[in-house]
Amino acid sequence: MIALLNIELHIILLFMILAAILAVEMRGLLSSVIALGAVGMGLVLQFLLLRAPDLAIVQLVVEILILILLIRATVRLDRPSESTLKEHWGYLFCLLIFAAVFLWFGYNALAGLPMFGEPLMDVSSYYTDHAMEKTGAANIVTAILLDFRAYDTLGEVTILFASIVGAIAVLRKTGRKQ
Repeated sequence: MIALLNIELHIILLFMILAAILAVEMRGLLSSVIALGAVGMGLVLQFLLLRAPDLAIVQLVVEILILILLIRATVRLDRPSESTLKEHWGYLFCLLIFAAVFLWFGYNALAGLPMFGEPLMDVSSYYTDHAMEKTGAANIVTAILLDFRAYDTLGEVTILFASIVGAIAVLRKTGRKQ
């Protein structure tokens, strides 16, 4: 079962890498946005296969809203004349520094994770053993979501709210009726 899951995860990962490469290499901006949306949908599938439906739902909502915003922005975009790389060397330098810092932090974060498939039940067993007595909640799921993982739940709600407000801000009609 674990071997089959690993194969599925690797297939989706290859799909995501291919879509990311296509997003970078496409000539049309709209095609790049659609390929980038395919990367996000691949991430949704990864979360579902790893049995994290809460993350999958948040990723799906954010991905759809961001995709709508980017498509709307690219369809309306009046493309200016092509500029040379020499005019934007500062942006390229900042991008390279950001990418290096991001990769360094990402490597350090991933190096601290346990191997895939190792059962780490320390936290979850503590939650199930002490949820009722520590929180006084009648439901163990409510106790975990609103007491033990309250910041995580607040973060998910904040992401959803910010995505919806951003979509409304971009999709609203310009000007107001008097």
